[in-house]
Order: sequence, then C-alpha cells, then structure tokens
Amino acid sequence: MSSDRRLWDRRSVLGLGAAAFAGAVGAPALFGQTRGLERIGLQLYTLRTQMAKDSSATLAKVAELGFREVEFAGYHDHSPAAVRRMLDANGLSAPAAHTLIGPLENDLDRLIDECLEIGHRYLVMAYLLPNQRELRLYDRHVDVLLRAGERCRAAGLRLAYHNHDFEFVAADGVVPFDLLLERVPAELMAMELDLYWIQKAGADPFAYFAKAPGRFELFHVKDMQRSTGGFTEVGSGTVPFTEIYARAEQAGVRHSFVEQDIISGDPWVSLQKSIAYLRNLRV
Repeated sequence: MSSDRRLWDRRSVLGLGAAAFAGAVGAPALFGQTRGLERIGLQLYTLRTQMAKDSSATLAKVAELGFREVEFAGYHDHSPAAVRRMLDANGLSAPAAHTLIGPLENDLDRLIDECLEIGHRYLVMAYLLPNQRELRLYDRHVDVLLRAGERCRAAGLRLAYHNHDFEFVAADGVVPFDLLLERVPAELMAMELDLYWIQKAGADPFAYFAKAPGRFELFHVKDMQRSTGGFTEVGSGTVPFTEIYARAEQAGVRHSFVEQDIISGDPWVSLQKSIAYLRNLRV
C-alpha cells in the first residue's frame, strides 16, 4: 500500500466501517510451480477506485485476468456474506485481509467472529499511522500484537504484519522491524513482506530471510521504477524477483499478492503485464 494513507478510504477498512473478510474457495493452481506463485494473487488496493464503483464487476475482471487469490484493504460497505458470494461467483479466494492496530486492540472479538464466519486465514496488521510510529509506542504495539496473535491462533487464524519503509528506520539504535521480529514470536505472527518498501528503505530482504527463515508467509509483489523510484509493473523495474523467489522456501512464502499503489495509465493493462511476468517466472 501507499505510504500516503490519504489514498486509503479508512471508513471502508476492516474494523473502521462495514467490515467483511473474503473467504477461501477451492480452485486448481493454473500457473507454474515456483513456490509462492502457484496461485497468483492481487492486493485490491491497486483497484480501490474500481472496487468502490462496482466491486462485483471488478472482481469478475480480476478473475478474467487470471488471478486466483485476492487480498482486501476495504470492503466498500459490502457485508461479509455479499463479499463471499462475489468471490465464489468468480472462482476467487481471499486468503488475507488488512486491518489496523486500533481494531486489533479494541475490536478483536468482532474481527475474529467475522474471520470464522467466512473461513479467512490471515488477518494482517497493515499500517501504522504517522502518529503511531514513535519508538516508545512500539511497546504497546507489541502487547497488542501478542494478544491478537494468541487469540487468532486459538481461533485457528494467523496474524501477520505488513511493512512499509519506516519500520526499517533506526531510532536510538533500534530498527522497529527487527524489534517486531524479536518480540512477537513466529508462532504468533507471520510477516507480509512488501518487496517494494523494503527496497525503498535500503534494507536487504535476503538478510532477513536468513535471519528469520520461514517467517515471511505473504509477499506484496510490486516493482520500483529505475528512473524515479516510483511504482511500476512487476518485472519492469529494479526489484530482483528471480533471486527473491529462488529463496522462496527459505523465506516461507505461501501467498503472493501483486500490488501497484499508483498507476498512471490503464490499470488493467498494468495488471496484465504484471501477471504475465509472474506466470513466466522460473527459478
């Protein structure tokens, strides 16, 4: 997701408005067997404008492009039952959806109930707001994540954390991303590694795969423009996807979600390029 959350309609984010999780439905793997790319997914934040206008038609077109999994970051006032019907109608599954730290702390019972109702697998803490990033606040964040992770595990769910770039900026000698890895154990929280933002931060994903093997169960697959450092179609920029997926087993990745936070042209053309690249990626 974009580091500028003005692009996020927060009222539609899980826990802040009408919340809905997308469940998992069965569909055969259609693509190559590179680990993590058996069923290529899409983070629907990429199509937030289209989803707000017509979620049903948008999901149908996502499926037509060949995506088999989606991840939600807002549900546009659709009920959980309605979201599940749209997914089922298009042969899609939704292994994960995003929430924020506030709902994890204050509304966890409802989140878990919704997850159980529709068979969701991952509940992902998506983003810390600018006023939530001071190092002193991470003690509280860790407590929230520990409690949420325990509750999710007890319910048969899996908590995960999605990074941006700011988690890699050291404060008083402490890197917040490292703090989270160390203080919230793997059995309570997976990591959703955003491959763009870790590169933007100047951090080394391969070092993290070695440091915390198996921890990175979800990937946000996005690429960085060579000239500007902005967002671009997967495979056309500077993120080393072949090398990353060569270490997919070490990383532990199970689900990969294409995301392009900002698209200047036709989003469907951009997504066609991204999924075509990943379909042909072999390591």
